[in-house]
Amino acid sequence: MRRTLERVLFGLVFGAYVALAGFDSAEVNMEYVVRLAAQRARKPFHSPRADLPEFLRQLDYDQYREIEFRHEKALWLEENLPFRVEFFHPGYLYQEPVRIYEFTLTRVQQVRFVQDFFNYRKLRLPKKVPADTGYAGFRILCQLNVEDKWDELGAFLGASYFRLLGKGQRYGPSARGLALDCGEPDRPEEFPIFTDWWLGKPHREDDALRLYAILDSVSCVGAYGFRIRPGETTIADIEAVLFFREPANVQAVDPQRKPLKTIGLAPLTSMFWFGENSERKFDDYRPEVHDSDGLLMRLDEGQIVWRPLNNPTVLRHQQFPAKNLRGFGLLQRDRDFANYQDIFNLYHLVPSIWVEPRGHWGEGEVHLVELPTQYEGFDNIVAFWCPKEKPQPLQPYRFAYTLYWTRETDMKLSEDRVVATRIGADPRESRRRQIVIDFAGPKLSAVPAGSPPNAITKCVGKAAITETQVFHNPQNDTWRVILKLEPQPGNTDPVELHCTLVKGETPLGETWTYLWSQP
Repeated sequence: MRRTLERVLFGLVFGAYVALAGFDSAEVNMEYVVRLAAQRARKPFHSPRADLPEFLRQLDYDQYREIEFRHEKALWLEENLPFRVEFFHPGYLYQEPVRIYEFTLTRVQQVRFVQDFFNYRKLRLPKKVPADTGYAGFRILCQLNVEDKWDELGAFLGASYFRLLGKGQRYGPSARGLALDCGEPDRPEEFPIFTDWWLGKPHREDDALRLYAILDSVSCVGAYGFRIRPGETTIADIEAVLFFREPANVQAVDPQRKPLKTIGLAPLTSMFWFGENSERKFDDYRPEVHDSDGLLMRLDEGQIVWRPLNNPTVLRHQQFPAKNLRGFGLLQRDRDFANYQDIFNLYHLVPSIWVEPRGHWGEGEVHLVELPTQYEGFDNIVAFWCPKEKPQPLQPYRFAYTLYWTRETDMKLSEDRVVATRIGADPRESRRRQIVIDFAGPKLSAVPAGSPPNAITKCVGKAAITETQVFHNPQNDTWRVILKLEPQPGNTDPVELHCTLVKGETPLGETWTYLWSQP
């Protein structure tokens, strides 16, 4: 009876929604896409860029801006389902079209490209776009913030990038499916792309959306599964299986490609132009401009580390080893509009993204890559996990994790935390730098103002911490640490700094760490 009803529903949808091609009988699940990925990994990479018509490839910025999706054509709109999908047009920067499928319990069918789904306004294309072209990507809508108002929940567009939103949030940082050789100065980064998507048709009572995808690149093929649950904090459960290609198939496509040095799992991408800790000043009316202000890590044995971000003058690539990673993320801690003064980008409302491994990821490192930038339009921050044990060609490499897109209104990633870092010249000695770190939280609030905690500090590099002071700040019930840093004359190398507040031998919160360089 269920199969008969499903066949009738597919027939109704197919008649009303001309983009859907004829369906096949198949059960789409994780193992379904794993089998497809394993088969593809045995062959050299074929870029979908080669399949895009030339006239779409030649679209410029102004031409592409003329194209918009017709909202009334959204997938699942007429069926009163809890999610809808709209599609992005291929062309301009988005030259790698993706194949998109819809699936139910026992059926799957491709969503063909339909030109009538788009309003081209003043743009006149020289030819009709073929139905097998594919789309550039898609966005998901749901009633995220208020009932009967359809808001954007997330978008999957460009390479393996995707962004999600929780309630009251604005777009900021992104996640990626995989990062290969990111931040390596002796070789170019390899950007895998999502080439195929399967969208699980929801039931009316569903509170989560199921997606599957295949990721592909010169060196690697991956099968991905997503379960996305919108809310105050939007949560995405992700599982993945990677298959790395044999060297001969890599060389067949790119003879100059070196063996992979860095494999980045659960990569996050963000922007940091300048903030309260910045010593490089820019001519801008806003006090701070960033999508994230720090990297938070839960490493071994409960150690919590906070690393404020920076906009360096040269590429910086820092590693944080761990044997049993509990989580990491790029966070936007500063939620005060007054510290941004941006009524357009609303940086105080962008989400923090937290990665929580599911299962044991083994030994490895959290990597932080910081690139120099002169403006806010460039995502110059990347964080990811790199396993110590490298996957072998054609052998399945499985891992799973959960992404939290949060403003921490309904969850706290760290209670006793660093809330600010500020740096300037020492007024008594111009050669020295004065570093001011503010800590706050329930454990710290319980410490009597007249009995300050101790600051355990460490300096690695050509500099020395010559003075450490700890003060209670009654204006906001925080504890302030002031460090005096004296660099060695002529030193231009980065200096690694650490600071932890303790009472006796008990840590009272996060360990602050920073990579300081001459401004």
